Amino acid sequence: MRPRQGLIETFSTFVTFTEDYFDCWISDSKLRRSMDRCLKTQPLPKPPASEKFWVHFWHKKWQTSSDEAQGHLLAYLQEACYWSAYKTVNAGFAGVHLSIADLFQIALTQVERILNGFDPDRGSTLKDYASVAFKSIIRDLLRQRRETDICSDWALLRKLSQKRLRESLQNAGVNNEEQLEQYILAWTGFKALYVPTQATGTRQLKKPDTATWEAIAKFYNTERQTQLSPKTTPATPATLERSLTQCAKWARLYLYPTVGSLNITKSDSDTREIVEDLVDPNEPMLAELIAEEENQDRQTQQVQLKQTLTTALERLKPDVLEILRLYYEQGLTQQDIAQQLDMKQYTVSRRLTKARETLLKALAQWTQNTLKGELTSEAIAQISTLLEEWLYSYSWK
Repeated sequence: MRPRQGLIETFSTFVTFTEDYFDCWISDSKLRRSMDRCLKTQPLPKPPASEKFWVHFWHKKWQTSSDEAQGHLLAYLQEACYWSAYKTVNAGFAGVHLSIADLFQIALTQVERILNGFDPDRGSTLKDYASVAFKSIIRDLLRQRRETDICSDWALLRKLSQKRLRESLQNAGVNNEEQLEQYILAWTGFKALYVPTQATGTRQLKKPDTATWEAIAKFYNTERQTQLSPKTTPATPATLERSLTQCAKWARLYLYPTVGSLNITKSDSDTREIVEDLVDPNEPMLAELIAEEENQDRQTQQVQLKQTLTTALERLKPDVLEILRLYYEQGLTQQDIAQQLDMKQYTVSRRLTKARETLLKALAQWTQNTLKGELTSEAIAQISTLLEEWLYSYSWK
């Protein structure tokens, strides 16, 4: 991937793919003009405003519901998202069905969630925070997809709660209450009467046999007289099988929705794209951020923080460092690490926990000594999150 040059390009260009790999940067004209206008017309700090300044500036503007700011931040986070997707695919977590481009698009749909969770005052940069968040989002989604893909229709229906089934139906456009209740009653009969012969928890349950379908139909036709409208027609085993097969299809679509393009038009009557809906910069906010940029204390603190954690990490034993590297850099599970290092999983878990505690104590001590902050439960939770971000972004050797 070619590094972007200059602030305008960094905040106004987007990744394009060829055969699932980075091809080039494509510029958005509206965002380019917006960034150029800000650089030319607004009073800026001296020395010239940094990338960090503009991240902080656009993040502040985004908090005021600015589509312009979201467009700039979406452009800025392209590299972090691309490399998270790239590393996930190359580590083998995505299987054969999802490409780098697929995961890239999936992760970018969660940009608002990342921007909501980012707190500049915690010391991490937006890129570091987003890299960790994108990786977590992608892997959570892959775990969900694997579970959904592995399950047969009948196993998926047995796993569903009534709440999830209702949400799946409504997501598919089934909003008529009578229709919803018909589907739910059919599913209730299936859950009550289909008792699998396989061991509990199997994902590949076979279709119910003829006798079971007849029992489900009998249950449905009896219960409909009291639970549904009197006008509801009786159901046959064949119609109930078709209905429940459709429910399983809708549930898969709801649990793992199709990913569409982010750069879509806002409505049928509005041909503008999301990143084209721009407004003028907010000058008072810019002045406020200039003052923040000129304060060097935070940068000094970040250097001290990284040094504190690096020193604490280097004091750990080599075998513990290897476990941390495999877990945070390679993304292996505790079971995978145990197999690779020929040790028990509980040993891996214990050493991971002890290593985190050691690093967390070092970070908490630095916080008390440097920031004079009180270690409340909320502060400890924030410190723990910061540690996780740092471990994921650390350059392991």
